[in-house]
Amino acid sequence: MKVVEGDLLAGPGRYAIVVARFNDLVTRRLLEGALDTLRRHGGDLEQVTVAWVPGSFELPLAADRLARSGKYVAVICLGAVIQGQTTHHEYINHQVAAGLQRAALESRIPVTFGVLTCGTMEQALDRAGGKAGNKAQEAALAAIEMASLLSRLDD
Repeated sequence: MKVVEGDLLAGPGRYAIVVARFNDLVTRRLLEGALDTLRRHGGDLEQVTVAWVPGSFELPLAADRLARSGKYVAVICLGAVIQGQTTHHEYINHQVAAGLQRAALESRIPVTFGVLTCGTMEQALDRAGGKAGNKAQEAALAAIEMASLLSRLDD
């Protein structure tokens, strides 16, 4: 039996991070978590490109463009959609998730989902470095592991 797994060492490849500016109190903390994770796992922050977009709805287009450029081994997407008094958040969340998945499948590189979908600002802050940790760390780790795995599957 042959088992292929990725590791958690950021190789020599470049990473892109797309960050939504809307709810930047939360997304700046997510960005810090992703950058810290890349650094702690051997990534060279000089090789990281950070692209800011207006909101989470714009994440898929920028992620797709970066992923298709051929310059990056993975794209990490960070945003925060916080439920308001309408169902607007549901439409945003579904489309962002579908768009990021499509970008990954069509570009054939990891496009990871670090978008918080919370009911309140307090919940979002808890997940952006508060009580619940920093969920961007998970998105960065997934990007590192998937980039490593895909390079091994190509061998």
